[in-house]
Amino acid sequence: MFSQVSSEELAYLAAIVAEESHPEGGVVYSERDPASAMYLVVSGRVRLHRDDLEITVAGAGEAFGTWALFDDEPRMSAATALKESHLLRLDKDAFIDLLADNVEITEGVLKALVGRVRGLIGRLGG
Repeated sequence: MFSQVSSEELAYLAAIVAEESHPEGGVVYSERDPASAMYLVVSGRVRLHRDDLEITVAGAGEAFGTWALFDDEPRMSAATALKESHLLRLDKDAFIDLLADNVEITEGVLKALVGRVRGLIGRLGG
């Protein structure tokens, strides 16, 4: 989501993230929880799932829960640490404040989102 944001602008993002650690089996969030933050896996692995149905596994360097930054709907899946995991949490309110103050980050995020949507459409053959 931040692939179109310059490294200088990423420093602003780094200033507003919080660190979290979750033990193996630890719940990051549950299905239907309020969606208030996205996460980046620094180390470990986090399973995104609905009950026993696995949606994906996020590993080091991968983000999950990103739609929480743009949508007020409850979580559609649960996130559980498969092994001890160190995460960075980006809270929605802090992110919105940052976007309001920094048009370059806003533009980069929008470009990246459009790229993701185009990629999804391309996979569907549209």
